[in-house]
Amino acid sequence: MATVEQVRAAALRLPRTEEHLIRDRVKFRVGRIVYLALSPDETTLGFAFPREERAALLAAEPDRYLPPVPSDERYNWLRLRLAAFDEAELTEIVEEAWRMAVPKKLAASVLMPVGPTLAELRAAAEVFAGYGAVDTGWERWAAETAPAADLADPAHRAALHRWLNSWGCRIRYPRPGEPDLMADGLAGWWQRHAAALPAVSLLKLTDQQIDRLADAYAELQALPVGPTRTLGPTAAAKALYALRPTAVMPWDAAIAKRLHGARDGAAFARHLRCGRAWAGAVLAESGLTEQRLPAALGRGSVPLAKVLDDYLYVTITAAG
Repeated sequence: MATVEQVRAAALRLPRTEEHLIRDRVKFRVGRIVYLALSPDETTLGFAFPREERAALLAAEPDRYLPPVPSDERYNWLRLRLAAFDEAELTEIVEEAWRMAVPKKLAASVLMPVGPTLAELRAAAEVFAGYGAVDTGWERWAAETAPAADLADPAHRAALHRWLNSWGCRIRYPRPGEPDLMADGLAGWWQRHAAALPAVSLLKLTDQQIDRLADAYAELQALPVGPTRTLGPTAAAKALYALRPTAVMPWDAAIAKRLHGARDGAAFARHLRCGRAWAGAVLAESGLTEQRLPAALGRGSVPLAKVLDDYLYVTITAAG
């Protein structure tokens, strides 16, 4: 259940935000633009929200969202019940409302974690390469699934299980006579999502494609892989990378927590948007193509999405 103090904390960390008490209501604004307003009893929160998307959200989640009061219907505005949201959801809503009140350049610079410079990426690539045979498991997976991974093939599902374990996921193999929950679940998941998984580079991902990947990730992480275990957020991100290596920048628990504070589908979408922005920045700095830059950094056997993940691993996971 979200609280008023969580609303205040999320809002006041955002640049140019001011808190005001106006007619017995706490409001947060940028300049003269109000983007958050608590009800007098502090049980509901009004927030800036695109008017053209309002009806669809109200129809989809009527227990969580409320229409604006009549005097606010002409504005980009919606209300929510605080009791129906957790802190992570609330923070995302506050940030999106704030985006509508500030210039796009400011919003992008504040809410997007800063990515590496070319020099920082090169330094991290050198450290990562020094860990040893870092790409052996990847090369084996690529050989076993050539020319392309297809989880409709039982052999490819088994290869993915082995590769995830080689990356430290520790997913138990079924004992003799036990059903292979992971293999069966992957087969169904692949049937539902394979056609929508984009086969493009990280830099060229569209927002719609990122949302599709986030939906696929959310279902994948909840996939049962044992009597009491699901695949989980880290293995799901790594599996998506294995299936779409040029498009997906994976994460682990430390990276997700540091950058996004959550590991759900919305956080994974933010992670991919970060990767897309970071890829664009380092490519512009280098003057190289997305295909040539990894080789120039000594990581020619993996795509740029993995080189960026190497940087995060070195600077967050290994450093922590």
